[in-house]
Amino acid sequence: MKTINGIDFKGKRVLVRVDFNVPLNEKNEPTDLSRITAAIPTIKMILSQGGRLILMSHVGRPKNGPEDKFSLKHICKSIEELSGAKVNFINDCIGEDVEKATKSLKQGEILLLENLRFYTEETAGDIPFAEKLAKNGDIYVNDAFGTAHRAHASTAIIARYFPSDKYFGSLMFKEIENVGKLLNANEKPVLAIVGGAKVSSKISILKNLIPTVDRIIIGGGMAYTFAKAMGGKVGSSLVEDDYLETAKQIVQESKENNVELIIPVDSLNADSFSNEANISESDIMNVPDGLLGLDIGPKSLKLTGDAIRSSKTILWNGPLGVFEMSNFSKGTINAAEAIKDATANGAFSLVGGGDSVAAVKQFGYANDVSYVSTGGGAMLEYLEGKVLPGIQAIMD
Repeated sequence: MKTINGIDFKGKRVLVRVDFNVPLNEKNEPTDLSRITAAIPTIKMILSQGGRLILMSHVGRPKNGPEDKFSLKHICKSIEELSGAKVNFINDCIGEDVEKATKSLKQGEILLLENLRFYTEETAGDIPFAEKLAKNGDIYVNDAFGTAHRAHASTAIIARYFPSDKYFGSLMFKEIENVGKLLNANEKPVLAIVGGAKVSSKISILKNLIPTVDRIIIGGGMAYTFAKAMGGKVGSSLVEDDYLETAKQIVQESKENNVELIIPVDSLNADSFSNEANISESDIMNVPDGLLGLDIGPKSLKLTGDAIRSSKTILWNGPLGVFEMSNFSKGTINAAEAIKDATANGAFSLVGGGDSVAAVKQFGYANDVSYVSTGGGAMLEYLEGKVLPGIQAIMD
């Protein structure tokens, strides 16, 4: 794999695509530095070898060109503090002024370019725009796994202008390596915990995982679609009626592949979608009319906990309940605790996807799992067996 390890960067302009799409508060201050922190090993390695580092990224989804709230200038201070290097900022990402700034950049310093998405050509994968970006560097490094599934100008198209000088950054390599551990797992049983609200968003990953795992835990709102598909009554719980047949197919395919499909057996119900709602328990196949299931019940807590603790390779994508509400967070916390225990006993555990990553961070388990992926959509597409343009562009 073409990584930055062992590459001579001395004196070279190293153009690095990072994923610094971090959340900003009303004061334009970053509230979660995880993505910046994840790129620091690549940044430090290039700087330590005398490279002149140019960073490019996007923030948010600006629609009408430059907008101050989406400017990358707001994260300069955070990059400086985390990297220990001086960060220079320029309010554009292409053009003569940017090229001049890259060429006058001192060794040991960083130049941060303005938001790529201030140009619609970025997401359109525009070739001339990619060519203009390429003029900002002598070497190209992609360290933005979170955008690797998009054929954008800065992630896929630009690489063609660096035929022999394009590499994966440290973060990108770690992401590919850790997802590979899951896809090629030798330590069994292999378990996938797939939660979240909708079956429709998880069909591909479920179908792709069935031939490679031993167990699948279904959780979150999608569990009620499965329950109804198997003849259950689920009250007012979230159900995708258009995907009942799909759920039945997944049940059947699991049987055919000798995969243990673990669906919650009981449900924690509420009379409204609120943390202050009246709460009751029922069999998941018999949720009373007017009630909606928002978390798994006590029997399912034990069922899922036992399955997790006895597994040796674990993927977690999606919460098991509405964890944002404290009264309906037990299923998700229980899963995190069980994964912590399994990992401590030698299991490999990978957490990926926005909500499950948010959950392990919120409840303090991020350091108790083997790896937390920075790319939700990219990780899912990689697990689905799709070719990611940002990865393929480096390997071609």
